[in-house]
Amino acid sequence: MDPKHNEPAGYTYAQAGVDIAAGNALVRAIAPLAKSTRRPGANADLGGFGGFFDLKAAGFRDPLLVAANDGVGTKLKLAIDSGKHDTVGIDLVAMCANDLIVQGAEPLFFLDYFATGKLETGVAERVIAGIAEGCRQAGCALIGGETAEMPGMYADGDYDLAGFCVGAVERDEVLTADKVAEGDVLLGLASSGVHSNGYSLVRRLAQDKGWKLDRPALFDNEVLLIDALMAPTRIYVKPLMSLVRRGLVHAMAHITGGGLLENVPRVLPDGLHAVIDVDLWEQPRLMAFLQAQGNIEPGEMARTFNCGIGMVMAVAPEDVEEATSMLAGSGETVHRIGTIEAGPKGCTVRGSAEAWSARGAWKVTHNA
Repeated sequence: MDPKHNEPAGYTYAQAGVDIAAGNALVRAIAPLAKSTRRPGANADLGGFGGFFDLKAAGFRDPLLVAANDGVGTKLKLAIDSGKHDTVGIDLVAMCANDLIVQGAEPLFFLDYFATGKLETGVAERVIAGIAEGCRQAGCALIGGETAEMPGMYADGDYDLAGFCVGAVERDEVLTADKVAEGDVLLGLASSGVHSNGYSLVRRLAQDKGWKLDRPALFDNEVLLIDALMAPTRIYVKPLMSLVRRGLVHAMAHITGGGLLENVPRVLPDGLHAVIDVDLWEQPRLMAFLQAQGNIEPGEMARTFNCGIGMVMAVAPEDVEEATSMLAGSGETVHRIGTIEAGPKGCTVRGSAEAWSARGAWKVTHNA
């Protein structure tokens, strides 16, 4: 048979699997979402080749720019499989914006990258609506992004997300490790759930244990298990900005991949050691459920999950009361979780059997 027999008379991009009209329709649909994130310095209009931001209009005197980019990890697969697309955009913004605030930087603008094999505008719009909501929570403007339709790169229904956020901090307000001192108190802000790390293990447990995701959770019969697992990452930017500007924080660690054990040492100088005691706060029932289902050792929990703490701050003892009061007034749940001591740079996480639902007390140290 002549191989040219089935060739079309003229090729089009649509025949190759790319629908430009659908992409244009999505841009029109999300334009109001972007405009809803307007803030001083950005007009949040979409459609140009790049987005502008005016640092002077945002009120900065002598700023340093700080940038962060991240994704949502395999939590996306859980979202795709369950059809829960509305909050992964919040996760995307949270992973970037929370990384900026720990430097003392105010998130200013955000750009997203959405890639899929075939553009389903309803799904994409729900995802980007979540990104816009995350930007509103973080106080940054959604000034642009990229929607890539790439047939053959992704399985049907799959998509991937990446985010890029830029912030600024006045030169004299930058949070660096050299501000941390022996005797500082470690305060922890409660997480809203698993956040956006550890989902490869969560999904493995769901498969091996045969979880019924659309049924009420065993640890809370008023919440579907899938909703507990998909709870969006908490964005801590606005309450923490107030503390930074009052000089009440020496350092902050965003508890992401690597958990408490790996992230806290990242903000410590040589010669100081963080000691965290999990007996000082109640482990969330979701975390206890994950640990019990997987028979997960305490050290693995502290390295894989946030254990109920999404952000850790080092605060001078004399500022603890004021910082705690301000955070609680902003709606945050604050726990006093440990101290900074002299010792090799690193972190020790310890707790009793009762705290971890595990046999015997334990101690593990990580040197960074």
